[in-house]
Amino acid sequence: MLALVSLLALIALCLAWELWLSPTGRGTLAIKALPLMLGVLGIWRYRMYTFRWLSLLVWLYAAEGSVRAYGDRGISAQLAAAEVVLSVLLFVACAWHVRGRLKAAKLAAAGVSS
Repeated sequence: MLALVSLLALIALCLAWELWLSPTGRGTLAIKALPLMLGVLGIWRYRMYTFRWLSLLVWLYAAEGSVRAYGDRGISAQLAAAEVVLSVLLFVACAWHVRGRLKAAKLAAAGVSS
C-alpha cells in the first residue's frame, strides 16, 4: 500500500508542479509523469517485475528533484524537495516489498524440499 500511495502522490506532484504550481515553459515537462503512470497497474496487482523496475526508475526522479532543489528558488525548490522525499519513500516501499517476497519464496522453497 505504501508503494501505491507514494507512487500516486509522486504522479500528482509531477503533474501539479509542471502544469499549475510552477510550470517550466508551457508545461511540457509534465510528460515526465508518464513513465510513473505505467507502473500503477503493476503495483496495484503486486507484480514483482513492476516493483523491481520502478525501484530503479524512481532514482531518476530523486536525481531531478535534488538538482532542482539545489538550483531553483521559491516554491519550485520546495516542490523539488517533496519529489526527493516521495522518490525515496517509493524506493524504500518497493525494496521492502521485493525483499519480503523473495524471503517468503525462499522459505516456501525450503519447506517444500524438507
